[in-house]
Amino acid sequence: MTTKLMIASILLVTSCTHESDGIAVDAELLERARTNEAAVWYKFNDTLLPRSSGSGHSQALLRTRFNAKAATVLDSLGKVLPDTLFPEGSLIVKELWDDANSLNRYAMLLKRSSDPAADPDGWVWGYILSNGTVANSAADQGVACRTCHGQSGQIDRTLMNHYFP
Repeated sequence: MTTKLMIASILLVTSCTHESDGIAVDAELLERARTNEAAVWYKFNDTLLPRSSGSGHSQALLRTRFNAKAATVLDSLGKVLPDTLFPEGSLIVKELWDDANSLNRYAMLLKRSSDPAADPDGWVWGYILSNGTVANSAADQGVACRTCHGQSGQIDRTLMNHYFP
């Protein structure tokens, strides 16, 4: 391989890293959502809840779980502590169900401030269908989600306490 060809190959690979990072992050989020990673359910209960009136999601049912890092900011009732920020490494997975037998998609938040896909608050947003199809890429930095998740009553972009007190 000539030196010019090697340099051209390196430039081609490195010029596409942002797009590749989004794809890699989407795949990571889906894998972590599917593995039920150290799940601690909101209010310590995995019961499917009815869609709230303020939800921007069309699915009829949902439930939310936290990984061990995120669970450190849950109170003794399993609710998010008021006026708190989730620590780095927190993963929150909201499962959105069409009915009690049909998981439609995952909406995920991963607190990883150093990630190129992170929003200004340090969250990486994932919105992926249960079949693996990406509905909104993490590379979008939650643009489709942040307005709703920034409304009054949110705690570090989460709304469970607000709609399911």
